[in-house]
Amino acid sequence: MSRRPADPSQDPRARHLLRTLIARYIRSGEPMGSQTLARHAGLDVSPATIRNILADLEDAGLLSAPHTSAGRVPTAQGYRLFVDSLLQVRPLPEGERARLRGELPSGSGTQALLGSASELLSAMTHFVGVVSVPRREQFAFRRIDFVPIDEQRVLAILVFADGDVQNRILQVRRPFDANELERAANYLNQHFAGRTLAEIRGVLLHEMRSAQDELNRLMGRSIELAEQALAPADDDMLVAGQTRLMTVQELADIERLRDLFDAFSRKREILQLLERTARAPGVRIFIGEETGLAPLDGISLVTAPYAAGGQVLGVLGVIGPTRMDYDRVIPVVQAAADILGDALQADRGGLGLNPPHVAP
Repeated sequence: MSRRPADPSQDPRARHLLRTLIARYIRSGEPMGSQTLARHAGLDVSPATIRNILADLEDAGLLSAPHTSAGRVPTAQGYRLFVDSLLQVRPLPEGERARLRGELPSGSGTQALLGSASELLSAMTHFVGVVSVPRREQFAFRRIDFVPIDEQRVLAILVFADGDVQNRILQVRRPFDANELERAANYLNQHFAGRTLAEIRGVLLHEMRSAQDELNRLMGRSIELAEQALAPADDDMLVAGQTRLMTVQELADIERLRDLFDAFSRKREILQLLERTARAPGVRIFIGEETGLAPLDGISLVTAPYAAGGQVLGVLGVIGPTRMDYDRVIPVVQAAADILGDALQADRGGLGLNPPHVAP
C-alpha cells in the first residue's frame, strides 16, 4: 500500500492539483469537488486518487471544506503557497503599461500623480487602490509666506519645489504684525529656500543658540513661527475604490464591510502596514491574518514601494479579497510603482529631493 507523503505540498501531483483548484476558485468563487477538478486538472488519475490528495492538502492546512457536502476552497496558507511557489507572474502587457504612463505623466505635480495612481490601481484591478503620501519633510520648499488672521492665529503658506502648496494655521503666543511676519518670511526664504523642512529646523535650532542681539530677536520671531509651520505633517494616504468591495461575494456582510470602511477611514493602521513594506524592494503580499489587522482578515494586500532618485518616497498597493486574481494584480502594482517613480524622477529637479547618502 502506497504511503501518503508527509508534506503533500512537495508532491508534484498535489502541487498541480492545488494550483488548478486555486486558479479555478479565483475565477468562479465556487468550491471545487474532486470530479470537477479531475476534468480540469489534466492528470491521468481517478477521482478517488484526487480525493485522497485533496484530503492530504486539507490535513496540511492548505484547503478547507466550507460545508460537509461541498468541495474545497483554499485557506490563507494555501494562498500563501500559491503566490510564493505555484504562481507564474508575467509582466504587464505593454498596452497597459502605456496606459499607466499616459495617466501618470511627469510634470503633473506630486499630489495629482498620487491621486491618479490610486484611482488607476482601483480601476485596473477592480479593488481598492491605496498610495501612501510622501512625507513633505523629504521635499525642498520654494518659499513661505505668513498672513495674520487674528491675535492668536497666523496662516503659513508653504510652496514646495514640486509646486505643491500647503496652508497651515499656526497658533501663536502673542500677536504678530504684518511687518514682523514679512521679515520672518523674508529671512526664511533668503536663507533656506531649496532646503528640506527637516534641514531647516535643524539649522534654525543650531543658529538660534549662537545668534546675538538683533539677529537673535529676528531668529526668535522666525523660529517661533517656523517650529509650527515647518513641523512634520501627519502621514497620510490616498484611497480609491472602497465601494468596489461591496460587490465581492465573500465580503457581503454589513458588519464586515463596516469594519473595513472604518479601517479605511482611520487610515493609521493601514498606513503603518504599508510602511512595513517600504524598505523591502519589489512586491510584498499580505494574506488574511498576515496583516495583523482584524478588519483585514479574509483580505489580501499587494504592495510595492515607489522611489525617485534612489530614495523611497512611499508605498502603493491594492486591497481586495484573498480570492483575488494575483497574476493580474501583482504586475499591475509593480508596473504602477515603477511608472510612478519614473514620473517623479523626471520631475526630480523640481522636487528638491535629498540625494541618497553615500558613505565615503
